[in-house]
Formats: sequence, C-alpha cells, structure tokens
Amino acid sequence: MEKAKILERLIKESGYSIRSFALKCGIPESTLYTILKNGVGRASVNNVVLVCQNLGIRVEDLNQMAEQDKQSVSYEQMEILIARNGKKLTTEERMHLIKLLSENEK
Repeated sequence: MEKAKILERLIKESGYSIRSFALKCGIPESTLYTILKNGVGRASVNNVVLVCQNLGIRVEDLNQMAEQDKQSVSYEQMEILIARNGKKLTTEERMHLIKLLSENEK
C-alpha cells in the first residue's frame, strides 16, 4: 500500500475526517487532501512530518508500514491472480497450491 493510503487509513482509524484532521495539524484541508490523493512523495517534508506526528507515528514508521505492505499479498490479490492465471496452471501446479493451502490450515 502506498504511504498516502496508509495515512488515510490511519486518519480514519483515529476517528477523524480529512477536515478535522487537517485542523488538528494546522494545515489547510486542501493540502492534506492533495497529500492523500497525489502521494506523500510530492508533499513537503514539513507537512509529512506534521501529519505523522499528529498520528503519533514517526516518518520511519510510515516507511516501514509501506515496505511491509509491499511484501504481503492480500487474499483478494491472490484470488484475482489465481483466477486470472488458473487456466494456465498445470495439474501439478494446481496440486502444489492445494497442498500449500492445506498445510497452512494446520
């Protein structure tokens, strides 16, 4: 997940709207909206630090969350991948997937 989506999720999980969180940070609502829609990489460092501080996280924490999300695949992503490519799998490959899935259930 990209950093902006992580910030948006954390803001919502904290119970804030975009408007109320922008007020808490002391930045214009349009600035926060732009960060969340266009990405953290285009925002000023000061604004990113300010948003992170008001969420109670460090910028390093945000980077770490983004890296962890890149490494994990959601169930929905896996489902789409298998549905899209399932017809291309050999019987052996299908059986291997079934074996892996059944081992993880134990």
